[in-house]
Amino acid sequence: MVAIIKTGNSLRRSFYYNENKIAEGVAECISAGNYPADAESLSENQRLNMLLKLANLNENVTRNSVHISLNFDPSEQLSKSQLTEIAQTYMKKIGFGQQPYLVYQHYDAAHPHLHLVSVKIRPDGTRIETQNIGRNLSEKARKEIELSYGLVRAEDSRQSKVYELKPVNVQKAQYGKSQTKRAIATVLDAVLPTYKYASLPELNAVLRQYNVAADRGSEDSRTYKRNGLTYRILDERGNKIGVPIKASDFYNKPTLPYLQKRFEHNETTRQPHKARVKNAIDFALLKRSDVDVEKLIQALEKDGIKTVLRQNDKGQIYGITYVDFRTKCVFNGSDLGKQYSAKAISERCAYKQQQSEKQEYIQHQTPSTGTKISGNNTKKNGPLTRIFMESPDKNSGSDDSLDILFQPTFSPDATPWQLRKSRKRKQQKQSHSL
Repeated sequence: MVAIIKTGNSLRRSFYYNENKIAEGVAECISAGNYPADAESLSENQRLNMLLKLANLNENVTRNSVHISLNFDPSEQLSKSQLTEIAQTYMKKIGFGQQPYLVYQHYDAAHPHLHLVSVKIRPDGTRIETQNIGRNLSEKARKEIELSYGLVRAEDSRQSKVYELKPVNVQKAQYGKSQTKRAIATVLDAVLPTYKYASLPELNAVLRQYNVAADRGSEDSRTYKRNGLTYRILDERGNKIGVPIKASDFYNKPTLPYLQKRFEHNETTRQPHKARVKNAIDFALLKRSDVDVEKLIQALEKDGIKTVLRQNDKGQIYGITYVDFRTKCVFNGSDLGKQYSAKAISERCAYKQQQSEKQEYIQHQTPSTGTKISGNNTKKNGPLTRIFMESPDKNSGSDDSLDILFQPTFSPDATPWQLRKSRKRKQQKQSHSL
């Protein structure tokens, strides 16, 4: 079993996420813990008002909602009564046993999973501490429940891959508005609150990994002039397809004003993670001498960083964005510094290629003097030292004197020109004094 806990500042957002799933026919509310009546006999407003009533007891707590998902191995077939009992046991072990909570069973994934919605405010108005609740309470509760109910252990199942967000199924989503809206909403729920982006292009760099894009339209369009925003499905080539969905039509209202607030907040919170991306780029360029842009992209992907290029019709790169999936941070190249911009990266890669080609040319060049290139001296002295410092082969039978005269002189211990000049002046002064 895998437990994922999220806290938020909107009970309605967490609540309607699950209620909308019910309306779409892919979920149902199977339990209402600590409610005065069973879930079947409660209306939608009654389920919500019970939570809002407690939240209003302490308005100083801004992040008052708790949204938990319990995910089970695909091989496990659990009844509703078992799922309800597991949810009740889990909530008790993490300190929410006396709080009202709703249990939703979802059917929109390949594995069985529950969503639990509750509130952090107790009936006496005090706040339930959730700092490090995952590490301190949830992990212990998960392991105890796995043992008690004979569930597949999270460590033994490949659940980290099972629950990763997957790109939208384009063929399925483009056939109707309901399918498109549901697919986009799933991506937005996973991306908007967790990734740290500071502009719409940076957000789209993440969304495009899941075949979704936020679109303002052209500058002369009605949507753009009214500060509107729509979300679209993208095909494998990045072309917009399907029905555009207004941001205001989604339950969590991911409108442009909402995103602009996120931009300001994320600009500050992502700063400590800049160094990781910069170091990864520098290391990838230093590690190999033959790095081009494609090889750099491949190297960064191994480090959990996706590089998104913006190119014109001629294939020229005019923009670059880095998506760090480990820290969930997104950076435009120029925001990291001039040397990480699209132009600078292209130049750095081109320079590395030129240096690699020169090095390869020198290493494979055979001198006309018949010089023997010893592999043992390669690491110690380098290719230039090998060519110019080793003596010619006397057994070659050819007169190499002219060739040697025309070879450039090379001395690793040569005195710099400035020092030679100053020494000469000093000698001249001494001669005059005599």
